[in-house]
Amino acid sequence: MRPLLLAVLLLLGLGLVQAKAQEAPPLPHVYWSFEGPFGTFDRAAAQRGYQVYKQVCSACHSMTQMHFRDLAGIGFDDPEIAAIAASVMVNGKPGKPADAFPSPFPSAEVAKATFNGAVPPDMSLMANAFEGGPSFIYAILNGFRNPPSGVIVPPGRYYNLYFPGNFIAMPPPLHDGLVQYADGTPASVEQMAHDVATFLYFVANPHMEERKRIGVRVVLFLVFLTGLTYALKRKVWSDVEH
Repeated sequence: MRPLLLAVLLLLGLGLVQAKAQEAPPLPHVYWSFEGPFGTFDRAAAQRGYQVYKQVCSACHSMTQMHFRDLAGIGFDDPEIAAIAASVMVNGKPGKPADAFPSPFPSAEVAKATFNGAVPPDMSLMANAFEGGPSFIYAILNGFRNPPSGVIVPPGRYYNLYFPGNFIAMPPPLHDGLVQYADGTPASVEQMAHDVATFLYFVANPHMEERKRIGVRVVLFLVFLTGLTYALKRKVWSDVEH
């Protein structure tokens, strides 16, 4: 009985060690311009992020809740938006600003057949879907590694330091110099990951700046109202003996 108990405890211990070894490390600390109550979008970074999405991510990932006209929120003007839309075919015709971003596949079944049964997730709300948001996206894009000794990666999977379980179906999508930024910014993996995560956060939170402006006004109004109420209270009670 005792040998059996020891064997069970040994197996449990090994399981705990293995589970601990597979725990994802803390997400890397990344500076985001939109953090904090007064944060705003870095529009240059978001525009570069759109370029990464268009040239790299859009080949596999849809973004169904984004329309070309929404690019005005990251600083593109009307002629630029019209040119961007017209460069993309939507339902067999050049796109228009009012069109939604087209899906790379005509149906989920076609996507499954292309990716061995897996459908690449839509990226419209990806920045809000995971704990850590843009930092999680940044970490995943920078987290591809060779597997540790003794770890066998299943066929069709890749080892990623930050992905839950470490095995991800997406191959490494970025490498240095993959895109050529119009503003001359060096396109390192870290830079592209930061830029596309910024863009994806805008896509998921297009009204963030407006919400923050309203929030600041409300707080200032409440502070003023509190001061006015206190002054009125002192005035009303000033002639009353205590």
